[in-house]
Amino acid sequence: RLITFRKKITEILDDGGDLTHWIYKKYPNMFKKIKGIVEESVTGVHRLYQLSKAGKLCVPAMNVNDSVTKQKFDNLYCCRESILDGLKRTTDMMFGGKQVVICGYGEVGKGCCAALKAMGSIVYVTEIDPICALQACMDGFRLVKLNEVIRQVDIVITCTGNKNVVTREHLDRMKNSCIVCNMGHSNTEIDVASLRTPELTWERVRSQVDHVIWPDGKRIVLLAEGRLLNLSCSTVPTFVLSITATTQALALIELYNAPEGRYKQDVYLLPKKMDEYVASLHLPTFDAHLTELSDEQAKYLGLNKNGPFKPNYYRYLLLCCNVK
Repeated sequence: RLITFRKKITEILDDGGDLTHWIYKKYPNMFKKIKGIVEESVTGVHRLYQLSKAGKLCVPAMNVNDSVTKQKFDNLYCCRESILDGLKRTTDMMFGGKQVVICGYGEVGKGCCAALKAMGSIVYVTEIDPICALQACMDGFRLVKLNEVIRQVDIVITCTGNKNVVTREHLDRMKNSCIVCNMGHSNTEIDVASLRTPELTWERVRSQVDHVIWPDGKRIVLLAEGRLLNLSCSTVPTFVLSITATTQALALIELYNAPEGRYKQDVYLLPKKMDEYVASLHLPTFDAHLTELSDEQAKYLGLNKNGPFKPNYYRYLLLCCNVK
């Protein structure tokens, strides 16, 4: 289908950067007619910045992942619910008292940690970024290296967007019946390929649930074969889908209608005004009523009464430790 319609494609809407990378390798001439790329994942945005830094980005790209509405609602609030939904649907387990290690304390990791802590789990966090690591400590989580807790935890959850976060060495050291799942990127975070060896037995227990059995009888519970748990084993609320789709649509419209020269061959954040507009469209769901600035107040703050209300560098923080 792509080959048939490639002459008509004017924009790319991507999740993870795989489509952009594939077109770049297979059909580079298509970029002559493409007006821009809209990317909604951490890994995909990272790939775009790599292309930009190397001078190989052929068209403007909109980083939707770092828009506030995408990060907070899709990455944080949605994952805060879908991690419990996915684990319950696949394992029927109770969370109270379980020891859980969550790899990564970005927005997805924060949501997962908050949910499991609220259910009474003992939560450990691994992190490479000292700022995210300090946030985890201040939110009441024990910061560890994966090797330090891998033998004792009941659940391992990856949320990094990286590759080979959980290696065969980690898998070999896990306790019997440890549950392993991924909330991060694609199927790269857990080294599932290393488990497809003659000495290990795979047993399909139910849809999206496999027991991988070692020669000594030890088994781990692998969910969705290392793919995304929230997409494979749970559902995404329509409210979150609405927010994400609206953000992506506005980004596509902005790139398509932008006058020549507004966006160069670089990666851009979604304009703050559009972020606020997406949020305002969804407030009626809660029968919420915004307070309006008076002319005097707007002048005092140096703001337009209609926004944007925050500078691009403003960070909207959530104290995960307050979620009970």
